[in-house]
Amino acid sequence: MTNSLQPHGHDRTPLPPAQSPADGVPSPRSPRSRQDQRDRQDRPRTPGKQRDSFFDNAKYLAIVLVAVGHSWEPLKGDSRILEGLYTVVYSFHMPAFIIISGFFSRSFDLRPDRLKRLITGVAVPYILFETAFSLFKRFADHDPHQEISLLDPWYLTWFLVALFVWRLTTPIWKLVRHPLPLALGVAMLATITPDIGDDLDLQRVLQFLPYFVLGLCLKPEHFRLVRRRSMRIVAVPVFAVALAFGWWAVPRMNTAWFYHRDSAQELGAPWWVGPVMVLAMFGCSLVLTACFFAWVPGRTMWFTALGAGTLYGYLLHGFLIKGADFAGWFDHASLHRPLGEIFVTLLAATAVTLLCTRPVQRVFHFAMEPRMAWAFKPDAAELARERETAERRAEGRKVERAKVDA
Repeated sequence: MTNSLQPHGHDRTPLPPAQSPADGVPSPRSPRSRQDQRDRQDRPRTPGKQRDSFFDNAKYLAIVLVAVGHSWEPLKGDSRILEGLYTVVYSFHMPAFIIISGFFSRSFDLRPDRLKRLITGVAVPYILFETAFSLFKRFADHDPHQEISLLDPWYLTWFLVALFVWRLTTPIWKLVRHPLPLALGVAMLATITPDIGDDLDLQRVLQFLPYFVLGLCLKPEHFRLVRRRSMRIVAVPVFAVALAFGWWAVPRMNTAWFYHRDSAQELGAPWWVGPVMVLAMFGCSLVLTACFFAWVPGRTMWFTALGAGTLYGYLLHGFLIKGADFAGWFDHASLHRPLGEIFVTLLAATAVTLLCTRPVQRVFHFAMEPRMAWAFKPDAAELARERETAERRAEGRKVERAKVDA
């Protein structure tokens, strides 16, 4: 599903740049002196150069829960336990992913190079995948009435629209004095405004907005607070209570509230219920998201590198889930029993894991992260920064060679 202060003290000669490791994959360590290692630890990490294992782990685990939740949708009607699990998972898996997206959007501004990445990394994938999903539904589901409409996101692509809007508004949230209460107010007003309509799935964009703004407001120490051992212990009874409440709420609550895509009136509730549900669900989601983060490992795991490919897994698993649904695979009676539900869960987790891997990223890189240099004017400031960086690197290499020769 979102990066530095210069070190104080004596001036340090810049080191030559190490070869950039693959996202999420630690690079081999070269021999260094103890002082050099201490200097390296004191130096702040440059955003995009060093990945944090905790966030990659959290993104991977959240996207697995997203895929598993989608695989439960065709089955949950036959099992109150499964629907209770579904309710709990849906209360925090997207909030967790959105909070992380907001956290890593803190440095976003309207600088040309960042606007280019927003277009190539969010807007263009939305256009391509919205078109692909629409064509897929038309032919796989034999639905000749399915139209290609960039104003009506289908299934998963709403998140790309939301991320585009949220990031564009980031400078505003960084400017105002109380961004989170303001974002909550916007979400509350959205729930009582059915006239917003379905264009660009703006209900979801506005109702999920507080989680993104919260991510913008968070600092690294806030994540360290929820990762303490005491929080991991507290998370156990909290999730136990949540699961019990989810089971109890199945026949009593409309799970559509968790999708954040409808107003209160559209859900058949009095208008005042919308703002109340926004605040109640925001509080519950934050508690469960904090417990989820408490359980996320901070060290490098076998799946850590997959955190760099979560958007691939998010978008591509939709074809598998919907394809199986269109083909009627979920209609098999054996899948509606406990063992069948466990099988579907493991299959969905395995599938989305494979879709986050490097080979899949290489195949679909053209659609998810196109370069598109031909589409933009050269940015003089960016070219100057690149020349300055190249000069610093060259100077660093000269200094290192001089040290070796000495």
